[in-house]
Amino acid sequence: MLRTYVIGDLQGCAHETAVLLKRIEEDAGGPARVLFVGDLINRGPASLDALRRVAALERAGAGEALLGNHDLHLLAVAVGAQKTSKSDTLDAILAAPDRAELIDWLRHRPLAMMAEGHLLVHAGVAPQWDAAQTMALAGEVEAVLRGPGWIDFLRDMYGNEPARWDDALSGLARLRCIVNALTRMRLCAPDGTMDFKEKESAGAPPGSSLLPWFDLPGRRSLGATVVFGHWSALGLLLRDDVVGLDSGCVWGGKLTALCLNDRSLLQVDCPEYKEPGKPKA
Repeated sequence: MLRTYVIGDLQGCAHETAVLLKRIEEDAGGPARVLFVGDLINRGPASLDALRRVAALERAGAGEALLGNHDLHLLAVAVGAQKTSKSDTLDAILAAPDRAELIDWLRHRPLAMMAEGHLLVHAGVAPQWDAAQTMALAGEVEAVLRGPGWIDFLRDMYGNEPARWDDALSGLARLRCIVNALTRMRLCAPDGTMDFKEKESAGAPPGSSLLPWFDLPGRRSLGATVVFGHWSALGLLLRDDVVGLDSGCVWGGKLTALCLNDRSLLQVDCPEYKEPGKPKA
C-alpha cells in the first residue's frame, strides 16, 4: 500500500520541496502519495518551479494539492481581478509560456479533501461544519472555480463579510464565507465569528475572547482529525484531533511532511527568504 504524506505551505520554496520529496521517496521505499495543504506559491524565490513540480506530480497520479489563499490570489491576479503586492513573487508564473496551462490546472484544485481518515484544508474548518459538510461546501466553490463563471467569481470573492457561517447563506455571500473559512481563518470569537485582524501572532491578543478555530468548544469537525497549514506563527502543531503543518519554510523555518499512516515527520531546514515579522497574509 502506498504511504501518504502531507506537506505544509511551500510558498515558492522549490528547492526545499525537491529535497523533501526525495526524502519522502527514501522514507517510503519507493513511490508515495504526496498531498499539499495549499499556498504552493508566493513569497519564496521559485514560485514557478514549485507550481510546475506539484502540477507534474498530480498529473502523474502521485499527488494532489489544495488551494490556499496565495493560490487564489494568483488566480485573481492572472485574470485582472486583483493587483499584485510588493511582496508577491508571481512574475515568473505570469510571464511563463505555460501560464495558461498552469492557471487552468490550479483553478481545478480542491479546497478540501479526505485522506486516510484525515480532513485536509488550507486554513480551517468553520465550527458549525462536520467533515461531510466541509467537503460538500468546498465542492460548491470548486464547481464555480471550474465553471464558466470563475473569473466573475474571483472579481467578487474578496471581503470579510459574512464573517459567521449560517446554513441559510446563499449566492456570493455563501461562497465567500466558505472560501474565508477554508483559506483565511485563524481565530474566531466564541460564537464562531471569524476574525481577520490578527494575522501575525500564534494566538489571540491578551484580554481577547478570541480562540484558535480548532479550540472552539463544540466544533462539529471533532469527529475527524483536521490537517491544515496557513499559520506560520503557530508553527508545527501535533494533536490527536488537529495537525498544523505550516512550519514557516519561507521565513527561515522548516518545510514539514507528515506521514498519515504512522504520524511520522520529515523536515527540511529552510533559509530565511523573507524576514520574519513582515506581513505574511
